[in-house]
Amino acid sequence: MPLRWALIGCGDIVRKRVAAALREAPGSALVSVSRGNPDRAEECACQIAAPSFFADWREQVRDPSVDAVYIATPVDQHAEQTIAAAEAGKHVLCEKPMAIDTAACDRMIAACQAHGVRLGVAYYRRFYPVLRRMSELIRAGAIGRVVLAEIRAFERFNPAPGTARSWLIDPAQAGGGPLMDFGSHRLEALHNLLGPFEIADAELSRLTFERPVEDTALLRLRFASGARGLLLVSHAPAEPQDTLDLYGTAGSLHVTSLNKGDLRIATAGVERLEIHPPHPNLHQPLVENFVQTVRAGRDPVVDGTAGREVQRLLEEAYRQ
Repeated sequence: MPLRWALIGCGDIVRKRVAAALREAPGSALVSVSRGNPDRAEECACQIAAPSFFADWREQVRDPSVDAVYIATPVDQHAEQTIAAAEAGKHVLCEKPMAIDTAACDRMIAACQAHGVRLGVAYYRRFYPVLRRMSELIRAGAIGRVVLAEIRAFERFNPAPGTARSWLIDPAQAGGGPLMDFGSHRLEALHNLLGPFEIADAELSRLTFERPVEDTALLRLRFASGARGLLLVSHAPAEPQDTLDLYGTAGSLHVTSLNKGDLRIATAGVERLEIHPPHPNLHQPLVENFVQTVRAGRDPVVDGTAGREVQRLLEEAYRQ
């Protein structure tokens, strides 16, 4: 029998990628969806080919035909929905960032452990082939000891009040601005590639937009390995960026677009280019891993502990 999914939420990421991944992953089936606007729940079910729909997610997670719940709602709702799903005996795959704060992360982890269900967090970049390749090269010593890391993630974004994605700049719902949203992906990637680190200092600014959250964040990172890092995320520049550069004692690795997977490797005065594109549906490997590990009785690759560590780093940055 497939792992039967209930999907909470019907935002753009659900319609673009999540629903298809839940339907198409081997051993997986999408059985229902719920939506915050009950009048549009049926419309959403039709859009994403969900066999049934609910106006109330609380009723949905109690449905005995459901084995797992994918939570795709604003961040402030993640903890309540995860805990309710766990209490109903459902495995949970939660959108990132995991929660508003680490205290909420702890409650989510505890609930899932208490009820014997698995908890995953949707940091899907963990499954990017280009990041796996970089990890292989680092472990093999291809660029020596990594001493510097730099990430730039820029996306022009300032939604009008009341529009579909305006919640992303509402601190009550999102917890912060671009650092909380797509900056969290980069913190997770750096932690996976280079190991534990702390936020040496953080500057959060409103360089362009007057609003209650930052439009730009600049973080200086200090890794336990001794390496140093710089993370820049912003909604302000006109030019988009999605870069990752690692500099080692014997060479360097450069990605000009994580979502394309180009990788320039420079060692001993020689450069070569490799292309490691991600899956056409970025969420597909994430969902497939979750299904496989749940069936095997193991935690997913990106579990609640990993999600909590990213949240700890985010809190550290926002406190400074």
